[in-house]
Amino acid sequence: MAENSFEEDKQLGTKFNKEDYKRIGAYLAPYKFSIMKIFAVIIFSNLVLVLGPFLTSIIIDDTIPNQDTTQLIWITILYTLAIFLNGAAVRYRLYNITELGQNVLRDMRSGLFNHLQRLSFSFYDTRPHGKILTRVVNYINTLSDLLSNGVINVLSDILSIVVTLAFMLSLNATLTLYSFILLPVLFVITLVIKNKQRVAYDELSVEQANLNAYIHESIAGIKTTQSYTREGMNYDIFSKFSDNQRKAWMRAVRIQFLLGPFVQNIATVTIAFIYFAGIRGLGVDVSTGILIAFVGYVNNFWNPIINLGNFYNSLVSGSVYLERVFELMDVEPSIKDSENAFEMPPVKGDVEFKDVTFGYKEGQTIFEELNFHVKPGETIALVGPTGAGKSTITNLISRFYDVQKGAILIDGIDIRNVTLDSLRNQVGVMLQDTFIFSGTILENIRYGKLDATREEIIEAAKIVRAEEFINDMKHDYRTVVQERGSTLSAGQRQLISFARTLLADPKVLILDEATSSIDTQTEILLQEGLDRLLEGRTAFIVAHRLSTIRNSDRIFYIGDKKILEAGSHEELIEKKGLYYQLYRTQSDLLQKV
Repeated sequence: MAENSFEEDKQLGTKFNKEDYKRIGAYLAPYKFSIMKIFAVIIFSNLVLVLGPFLTSIIIDDTIPNQDTTQLIWITILYTLAIFLNGAAVRYRLYNITELGQNVLRDMRSGLFNHLQRLSFSFYDTRPHGKILTRVVNYINTLSDLLSNGVINVLSDILSIVVTLAFMLSLNATLTLYSFILLPVLFVITLVIKNKQRVAYDELSVEQANLNAYIHESIAGIKTTQSYTREGMNYDIFSKFSDNQRKAWMRAVRIQFLLGPFVQNIATVTIAFIYFAGIRGLGVDVSTGILIAFVGYVNNFWNPIINLGNFYNSLVSGSVYLERVFELMDVEPSIKDSENAFEMPPVKGDVEFKDVTFGYKEGQTIFEELNFHVKPGETIALVGPTGAGKSTITNLISRFYDVQKGAILIDGIDIRNVTLDSLRNQVGVMLQDTFIFSGTILENIRYGKLDATREEIIEAAKIVRAEEFINDMKHDYRTVVQERGSTLSAGQRQLISFARTLLADPKVLILDEATSSIDTQTEILLQEGLDRLLEGRTAFIVAHRLSTIRNSDRIFYIGDKKILEAGSHEELIEKKGLYYQLYRTQSDLLQKV
């Protein structure tokens, strides 16, 4: 997949990946008892179904010539009962197959969502989120028909063909062979259509993903769009993606509907030939009743063939979506627990970078052999120009990315040797891009500690000075906020996010531009709470606003792939180096303001 591209996606081959269909078996396995019951009903239904032509032949060849009214009544009763039982069996089959299919889709979607929760940041860095959403929702929904009406029903159709074939052979073997005369034609047509249909649906899946990805991005960036009056241009781009999707859909449907008419025409020609052979006596000698019954069985034989043709259509189109889904499931997290990973012991807060080399892209390093040591309880401020790697240091401590060379140690333990959950449970992170979930303010703060009491949540809000604006709201902590906190100010979102992080009670605290959207007055109040919070904790603070880091134990000036300066605020001011210049620049700007 091209990096962050809406217009490119990996093209699938023209051949089925049979392993994907074997993997569906793993999802069907928990429902084997239900499948057995459905299959038993299918067997019963097929046996009942073949009674019709057989009873018809008896009526024509025996009952009517002998004027046997009693036999006609009993056959009518038996046939009516058979129709009623078959209807009940079909109803049971359809409902339970649909339920089975939906259960399997639910399990697949749950497994895919759980897998996505474990994928690394690097995966999401290089893929439009709309394309991921398309696979979780659209592609799995598209498989509904394949699973609900295909996998089990195809067994019914195959069984129906076998049972019908047995009755046909018992009636007349020659006529049975005549029934197969056009099967080679159907086989050739199917092979020709198959590859074209698979390619067409592959192109359709790509265009659907492109369209959904662009819609997702456009909605997420609607404020920027309207600010720059880009509505017209965005509509033109959307129209292009939408038109491509429409054309791909029409091509796929046009090819898909070719097979059905071919099968129906072949079935009609076959029935006509059976009548011709029976009447002309082309190697067969049968009664009128047997001939009519045989035509009924031919219909029973070709109807499942038509159903199998429709299933084959679903299989071809579904295989594209299925492979896309499993392709996503097969993505291995780049950051995961090592084979012998163990639980991180309670953290004291000793953090060390030893000869760390790292870059987001191959051949483009952010750091080269970076070294520093932070003692438990120290507060470290990270400053420097944009892109120098300040946030990268915090990402590496939380192991959102793995170092390429060297090691990061917490309390002397290489963080690659412990489980991710046990590490991240003890490292609190507040990112610059705060995220507020739809729900109440209480639920958003509790996100950092699911078993927290209301009192603990209120205390965390007090420390970060969030309680005042929360109490001013109509429903205080029960106030419902919208997705991404759109009904809150940027400062309010950061304060709630701060309370969430503090509630988790981390031993190592990371604040990445945590106060960037807070006004100066609130920042002064917040600083009082921070001073209390930081006592006894190891903290890393990324800040461009230098007034927030003056009390840090040490300040690291990051640049040129290493730490260029390190020391307290007073030491670095006295040194009159890079930090001094940065501080003076900010002071001059504030004075001008």
